[in-house]
Amino acid sequence: MARSLSLLERLGGKKQDKNQPPPTPERLRLPKPEVKPPPGHIQHQQEVYTEKQMQQERDAPAEASAFAGRRGITSKSDVMQELKLAVHRRIVDEMTPEEQQVLVRGEDAREQIKNIISVYSGREMAENSYALSRGERLKLVDDISNELLGLGPLEPLLQNDSITEIMVNGPRQIFIEQKGKLKLTDIHFYDSSHLMNIIERILTPLGRRVDESSPLVDARLADGSRVNIIIPPLSLVGPVVTIRKFSKNALSINDLVSFGTLSADMATFLEACVRARLNILVSGGTGSGKTTTLNVLSSFIPPDDRIVTIEDAAELRLQQTHVVTLESRPSNLEGHGAITIRDLVRNALRMRPDRIIVGEVRAGEALDMLQAMNTGHDGSLTTAHANTPRDVLSRLETMVLMAGMELPVRAVRTQVSSAIDLILQQSRIRDGSRKITYITEVQGMEGDTIVLQDLFRYVQERIDEHGKSIGHFESLGLMPNFMDKFQMNGVDLPKSFFTSGRR
Repeated sequence: MARSLSLLERLGGKKQDKNQPPPTPERLRLPKPEVKPPPGHIQHQQEVYTEKQMQQERDAPAEASAFAGRRGITSKSDVMQELKLAVHRRIVDEMTPEEQQVLVRGEDAREQIKNIISVYSGREMAENSYALSRGERLKLVDDISNELLGLGPLEPLLQNDSITEIMVNGPRQIFIEQKGKLKLTDIHFYDSSHLMNIIERILTPLGRRVDESSPLVDARLADGSRVNIIIPPLSLVGPVVTIRKFSKNALSINDLVSFGTLSADMATFLEACVRARLNILVSGGTGSGKTTTLNVLSSFIPPDDRIVTIEDAAELRLQQTHVVTLESRPSNLEGHGAITIRDLVRNALRMRPDRIIVGEVRAGEALDMLQAMNTGHDGSLTTAHANTPRDVLSRLETMVLMAGMELPVRAVRTQVSSAIDLILQQSRIRDGSRKITYITEVQGMEGDTIVLQDLFRYVQERIDEHGKSIGHFESLGLMPNFMDKFQMNGVDLPKSFFTSGRR
């Protein structure tokens, strides 16, 4: 039963001696009456509880913390919790070698595993007179299978395609983002140990760790969803997990047009810019959709180009076949072996890339990225955090100086203006929708100032009675200075395309 024991330990339980009765919460150790009282009748026990003791009992966690419950502990949820623990102990103690082999197969044998759990659940309920409805039995089996195979109480949220973000603020509070709005769910972890157990399950396959010496980490799930984890002592509310989900089906430019993120003319223009090998910077705030837009832009890269992607946690899903994906690495337990984004950008220059895509520039890697754009790697893409196109240029200047190079400000601005051709400013509007609010050309230097020219923009007119943003996209009617690059790369975009008015 060595494998059974390891399975139990994986969920935070302990091997139960068959000669000893299973542990139960303290209040269940009172003698059971021989005749069950009718519904609604209060059975008086020999021991009398004060109101304070009863409240302490209700607030106290159960002995094992491997399974989740629901917000607001009630007697019904306690019974479900106890039943889950009992079924789990029975599985560990009684499962056959054949059933162990099925468990080893994991997600590939989910239906068979659910059948096994159902059998053991039926035995436990029959022997201990548990009365559950059919729906409750199905939920019991689903919850236990999610604990064995997935991420426990988070699993239903991960399977719901309408949920775009999951925010775990300690074991008792889980928020989701749905249709651009934040909502509090009724799901929770049983305690911090249970939540840490799920965190370990996320990080172990990636070779990453989180502990008091390294209390924050970026990671990803198997489907590419991004995960950020921060634990005490940095977090005062317990372990905090933020999961940025990605659509199972890669979005296309037509999807963004239908969502109202940009207009059809803007989409045509951006496709032409990528094919003409312009260097594009996507700017925006947290949750504004920068990575999604970067994924869509990358779909326009010709299939015969060699692409190198560089990220902290690999999120990009490129459709091309010739793609090399690089991911940074944190330091080990001794504090050595860290590989930064900047190290990977420098190494990518030796890998003969046609295009370099950096998921996000945050610090000194901005200098290496700008140098790559200025030394023959046209058509590179990246993102950065900023509120406006002008702000993102100031941020780039700051990040270049963070590289430790003593460069005059004018030299930095010259590097930026010659490297970046186009800025896409993306914003999350009040109603939760994402919009490309500006498409701005970087024209070059004029004195000590970088000259910008807006080509397209989103104009918000009003907020309607339902809280929805009403507005329109428009072209400023200005001809960009990089039309010669269109001609050099065989991209045809008629001059009549640049006329002012709504788009």
